[in-house]
Amino acid sequence: MPCPPQGGQESLRSGGAASFLLSLESEMSSVQSQQEQLSQSDPSPSSNSCSSFELIDMDAGSLYEPVSPHWFYCKIIDSKETWIPFNSEDSQQLEEAYNSGKDCNGRVVPTDGGRYDVHLGERMRYAVYWDELASEVRRCTWFYKGDKDNKYVPYSESFSQVLEETYMLAVTLDEWKKKLESPNREIIILHNPKLMVHYQPVAGSDDWGSAPTEQGRPRTVKRGVENISVDIHCVNDFRSVSLNLLQTHFKKAQENQQIGRVEFLPVNWHSPLHSTGVDVDLQRITLPSINRLRHFTNDTILDVFFYNSPTYCQTIVDTVASEMNRIYTLFLQRNPDFKGGVSIAGHSLGSLILFDILTNQKDSLGDIDSEKDSLNIVMDQGDTPTLEEDLKKLQLSEFFDIFEKEKVDKEALALCTDRDLQEMGIPLGPRKKILNYFSTRKNATGINRPTLQPASGANIPKESEFCSSSNTRNGDYLDVGIGQVSVKYPRLIYKPEIFFAFGSPIGMFLTVRGLKRIDPNYRFPTCKGFFNIYHPFDPVAYRIEPMVVPGVEFEPMLIPHHKGRKRMHLELREGLTRMSMDLKNNLLGSLRMAWKSFTRAPYPALQVSEAAEETEAEPESTSEKPSDVNPEETSVADKEEVLPINVGMLNGGQRIDYVLQEKPIESFNEYLFALQSHLCYWESEDTVLLVLKEIYQTQGIFLDQPLQ
Repeated sequence: MPCPPQGGQESLRSGGAASFLLSLESEMSSVQSQQEQLSQSDPSPSSNSCSSFELIDMDAGSLYEPVSPHWFYCKIIDSKETWIPFNSEDSQQLEEAYNSGKDCNGRVVPTDGGRYDVHLGERMRYAVYWDELASEVRRCTWFYKGDKDNKYVPYSESFSQVLEETYMLAVTLDEWKKKLESPNREIIILHNPKLMVHYQPVAGSDDWGSAPTEQGRPRTVKRGVENISVDIHCVNDFRSVSLNLLQTHFKKAQENQQIGRVEFLPVNWHSPLHSTGVDVDLQRITLPSINRLRHFTNDTILDVFFYNSPTYCQTIVDTVASEMNRIYTLFLQRNPDFKGGVSIAGHSLGSLILFDILTNQKDSLGDIDSEKDSLNIVMDQGDTPTLEEDLKKLQLSEFFDIFEKEKVDKEALALCTDRDLQEMGIPLGPRKKILNYFSTRKNATGINRPTLQPASGANIPKESEFCSSSNTRNGDYLDVGIGQVSVKYPRLIYKPEIFFAFGSPIGMFLTVRGLKRIDPNYRFPTCKGFFNIYHPFDPVAYRIEPMVVPGVEFEPMLIPHHKGRKRMHLELREGLTRMSMDLKNNLLGSLRMAWKSFTRAPYPALQVSEAAEETEAEPESTSEKPSDVNPEETSVADKEEVLPINVGMLNGGQRIDYVLQEKPIESFNEYLFALQSHLCYWESEDTVLLVLKEIYQTQGIFLDQPLQ
């Protein structure tokens, strides 16, 4: 399930009308993307040793002022330790808890909008909603600049205290050139308030065997976080992009406190699946060539086979639904004043899993608010009709005793032939009904085909319109025969507002399962909205709308650029297309006039009448001209204006398929960017803006300015 970042936004703890998006990501889209890091440019070195480090602009004075601390945490990025600052709000909360005078042991401070807890006594940071290695936390006051990446690195709290005490004495007594040795035998010299340097030890030298200036290039030492950007957010791309778009596209609603932020929380189902050791077995048989593509195959396409395997399919749906319910329950526990809605998003195979789970929900949750209060996770394993119930639907209950006597259950009955039923004494009419009903279950024992049931009051289409001819319509519902393995679908404890599918193969899977058409009246039992969002070059993505309206060809909805209008290269391409059409039409018009002149009769008596005829024909040709300009575009535009496309109720009557605009560099080679396009959604401003727009519209909040 994956929701907006904190920092300047209303915290969920405040009880604002925030929204909540659970995202089911694919295996290759990371739960936490690359972190934003501190960056300060280091001046270029010169022959003068004094110019090889930074001069800190500090006002020297005899009055000592304590340093202002800021809290950081450590992340391992590319096998390197990187210290990342908490945002200003979280750092202030940590400092207040530190200075509260209470025992820090056992003190827990929520940070990052409640996604991480800091255990103050341990100085450790733990993820709340997902599994992640704990990271060290540090109250930082003194820093030095690293060798290679020019990022500021905080000293340990104990050594920072030593540095601060030394600095205080130097300022108070106005006595400088103080020299200290760090625990790892590095030398720090405080020349004056503007010049403090750090030297690394030289191997093989004694304690004071060599002068500091002979120990290599000095590194800058800095006191406090002044001039270090700390108001940044440790968030993944989707959350970071969401925050920026809130400030640019929903500024009015934000200033008027009409909206809270959207919280994005990931659902991890891939790791438990691959913890079975199957990855190690696959690695032994994977070819070494085209490594990137084979890695994509093993991590992405392989899960398709997992999902269609009776060994793993039940494990997958159980894991996904259980995590979705667990995260939602935990979220409500930590945010009891939460009044927003919940939407869900799935990427790649994750979207198909969500589609199947939503299709098999029951619209009988009762009072959702009372279930929120109880916070009990209900794992309804679904209802499979018994043989007695099936016979009752077929109005053949009187034959149940015969089957019970012969010890024939549903699986056995699905294997029975007409001769078998005849030998049991079943008349011809009932035999035909039973064989017809169980014909879709003859492929294998125990095959259960989940059904796409129309919403209450919806008209069920004819069998040939909805599915393959082998499917049958019975008393209460139409078995669409989507061919999934036998699965008991768990029940979600909430009703999602919207389901967003990113780079989704749903359409392809429904087709190969034997579903030819989706009933226009069908909608998810518990979810109102559905958006199928894809990149035009995504090799895994498929459309949905042609399955709802198979007889009409029409383009998907083009997602607007977040800055408005179309991307420049697309407008240029369309302009060139229109220009070429105009040239072609003008050329055809000139040839037509030339042909008329060539075939005109040369009799003088006809000249007057022909001139009149030509004059009369001119308005006629003029009236035909608009259709010559671009007949396809005109007809399509007219149809869309006069007769809007009806794509059914799966998205409440709105359009379902939405396509992103490719970037200029991507348009040069579709194949080169195919794999990258499958992973682009989490950092796409256009995708995030569409998600925010639809979520906030459910609360009556709209964009500051409509995009064109």
